[in-house]
Amino acid sequence: MFDLFKEGIADALGFVVGCLLGYGLGRLIGWDIFAQGYGLSSMGAIALVGIGGGIGLQAARKTLGKSDTKE
Repeated sequence: MFDLFKEGIADALGFVVGCLLGYGLGRLIGWDIFAQGYGLSSMGAIALVGIGGGIGLQAARKTLGKSDTKE
């Protein structure tokens, strides 16, 4: 049971850290995720946050040595 808890915490932390890095990269580029409307810069920032979250989640899983594939 503790292994599942550890895996869940690692997944959550990896996802949040990845999203924050994606958000920071978007701000660095000049894209604002919270801008009014759905302009190209806002959509690009949303995509960066999503991609960052996915990369962070995968990095956390690789760190723990877990994979999505069933053997």
